Amino acid sequence: MAAARRLFPFHLHARAPARALAAVVAVATPHRRGKHDVASCKATGKTKPSRPKAKAGKGGERLQRRALEEHLKRRTRSGAAFDAELYGRRSHELHVPVLLGEVLATFRRPRQLRSFVDCTLGAAGHSLAMMEAHPEMELYIGMDVDPSALEIGRAHIEAFLASREAKGGKDDALQGTLRAYTHAKNFKYIKQVLGSVDESLAVGLSGVDGILIDLGMSSMQVNRSNRGFSVLQDGPLDMRMDPKATLRAEDILNSWPELELGRILRDYGEESNWQFIQKQIVKTRATGGFHSTGDLVKLIQRMCTISKGRQGWIKTATRVFQALRIAVNDELRILEDSLHSSFDCLATGGRLAVISFHSLEDRIVKKTFLELIHGGEADDEEEDEDDLALTDMDGEDEPWFNQRVQGRNGIVLTKRPITPSQEEEKLNQRCRSAKLRVIQKT
Repeated sequence: MAAARRLFPFHLHARAPARALAAVVAVATPHRRGKHDVASCKATGKTKPSRPKAKAGKGGERLQRRALEEHLKRRTRSGAAFDAELYGRRSHELHVPVLLGEVLATFRRPRQLRSFVDCTLGAAGHSLAMMEAHPEMELYIGMDVDPSALEIGRAHIEAFLASREAKGGKDDALQGTLRAYTHAKNFKYIKQVLGSVDESLAVGLSGVDGILIDLGMSSMQVNRSNRGFSVLQDGPLDMRMDPKATLRAEDILNSWPELELGRILRDYGEESNWQFIQKQIVKTRATGGFHSTGDLVKLIQRMCTISKGRQGWIKTATRVFQALRIAVNDELRILEDSLHSSFDCLATGGRLAVISFHSLEDRIVKKTFLELIHGGEADDEEEDEDDLALTDMDGEDEPWFNQRVQGRNGIVLTKRPITPSQEEEKLNQRCRSAKLRVIQKT
């Protein structure tokens, strides 16, 4: 299969026929672990009997913290009216796009969207909705490091455009012909990909109008046991997004130095009990090591206290799997570098939108956006000052971005990230930890 493919150019016409909403498959996915989480993993058979401790005010502090968290959640929830019909058209049986209405709202302004890049194509839910909403689009580029996901997304785009061409015929109101390309590339290569299509896009002479990066794991990946991403299905300890990569989760578990193993459990998994898990993994190496996700899950189950159901161990397993996946794919370093590259590729007035799913990603996006608009290191203390928040912007009426941060190179349109509406969370539980942040180049 060729790494990149030019899709046949089609004219854009009427909307594609609606489809019934695909059923959402409930799967275990990595999620942000807040400070309120209680460590669920305890060593069995080695702990001393606990003595009751008098902690006056502990319950009250916990209630206050939860009330504050719920207040912050309400403050950042999307105020968009939920469009079930839109989700019905753009959902796939293997994947439901997250924050779809909010992404569409992001790119309605401030300019026509004549060029758009989807850095994480997946099943093409976001891309198809963007094509439908922007008949003026002349250039589309879809990228995905996962060749299986790319094939699915590519097929959906081809079918969508062919359907519109067949039903639309000739239209005098047509604003242009869409050139569509797909590339089997990680989004860190965005400049290289844009340069292969049009050199002026990569060197900053023109730039693109919109770029989307969705960092979430799709159900297409999680539900396939042979990829090794799911804690609920036994499979190889792989976890590579790019099958051509050499490092696998099995290599980390069986051969990485103990200190480095502990570091990724602590930093990438945000696991409070990382030291005990690290020691148990090293002990298991001496008795044959790990060769499947089931081996790792069994170890975690033995270590964790299971009270009701499987929630006791599954949260710990999810954090461990998250840590391994991030390390295997070098996700955090790639993310920071890619944000800089993507911002460079934007035209003046162009926007970059990023959807993250756990706190590590969100912190990087937040910090890097501030660095980009200020042209240097972000000041963690300064970024929260009230005088950076802009409540209005030259008469623009965009309720999605009610607090903004102005810099000399751009505007962060989301001082606080946008989170899914309650209606979307009911439809798709996997979206509950999603956060959308948007930056605009000036």
